Amino acid sequence: MRSNHQNIVDRDALIDDLANMIRIPSINPFGKKICDAPPEKAMAEYLEERMQELGLEIERQIVSDGRENIWGRLKGSGNGPTIMLAGHMDTVEVDGYEMPFEPMIEDGKIFGRGSCDMKAGLAAYLETIRIIKASGKTLPGDIIIAGVVDEEYAMIGSKHFGLNGPKIDYAIVAEPSNLAICPTHKGQVCLTIKTKGVSVHSSVPQLGVNAIFHMTLILNELGELADELQSHKPDPMCGKPSLSVGIIKGGNNVSAVPDWCEIAVDRRTIPGESYESVLAEYTSILEKIAKSTPNFEYEISEPELNVDPFHTPQDSPIVLAVKKACEDIIGNKSNIAAFTGSTDAPNFKCPAVICGAGALAQCHSLNEYVEIDEIVRAVEIYVNTIHLMQNNIT
Repeated sequence: MRSNHQNIVDRDALIDDLANMIRIPSINPFGKKICDAPPEKAMAEYLEERMQELGLEIERQIVSDGRENIWGRLKGSGNGPTIMLAGHMDTVEVDGYEMPFEPMIEDGKIFGRGSCDMKAGLAAYLETIRIIKASGKTLPGDIIIAGVVDEEYAMIGSKHFGLNGPKIDYAIVAEPSNLAICPTHKGQVCLTIKTKGVSVHSSVPQLGVNAIFHMTLILNELGELADELQSHKPDPMCGKPSLSVGIIKGGNNVSAVPDWCEIAVDRRTIPGESYESVLAEYTSILEKIAKSTPNFEYEISEPELNVDPFHTPQDSPIVLAVKKACEDIIGNKSNIAAFTGSTDAPNFKCPAVICGAGALAQCHSLNEYVEIDEIVRAVEIYVNTIHLMQNNIT
């Protein structure tokens, strides 16, 4: 069954908004010092301008280094829930990407960096509010569009929003899910482990302590842990936890015994696991090695990324409403799944659903695109969901 909202989506305005956003570079610095303007500044200014045109009440909060979260509020009558449409304003880098900020439309797709991840979602939110405003009706509850910083690196924007932003009852996060309904995903803990040694000339290695050799002991144990995690009982939707070592660095000179070695470890957690339980796993391994290995020294860093497993019960009103909206718009009766990646969703501290246009495979690619028809359907789903939630029809 098609929605009665299908004919009022302004497709041209939707494409214009997305194209304008693609033209705005908002590359995450990935921990590097910010020397110029904050990376999301121009995107925040564009959102502010568009939300003001829509008559929303605008608020900003500085998160770090001048980087600001921004949100706009469509006020309701005060008798309904506050529903947030949330997205991130940053993108990944563009090295090797030819003309990343020149939006191109071809075969019903719009190409460019951020088109899929996730400026399509932000454009869809603006069109959702335009449709709601055009109806002339005041909703019972507030609707908020939020643009947050730094999702692609450490998620400091959504963490700050969850602690310091307005109270939210429910949220939709338009990360690209091909419009699948995703009320859950794995958590992610990324940190570094470092071994310390004593550097001497490599002709007399017995006089030093080889930090790389010591790191091999850790790698062997982590390999066994990775295998052991695959025997864990899977979460019904998220599956099994996992572990990967993605980076290894060490030493300064081939003719010197290395006095340092460092690895970056990515641990994906399932509901029931936590940062504390992951840290306990690592500490147990390292302490076991330390007891049997002379001169073994190590450090565990603070997490570069620490995202909790995300889980919204399937009987939550927001899940039921998105499910009903998808059934009305695209006949989607059963496509409820775990989102593959990690997102800002758990940091907002409210029941939420990930549902957005685009395919995850396109994210971070050098030929990023999103299907325009799918963005239109996303708008229809968001409008229907808000109607269902605000009128308690779930």
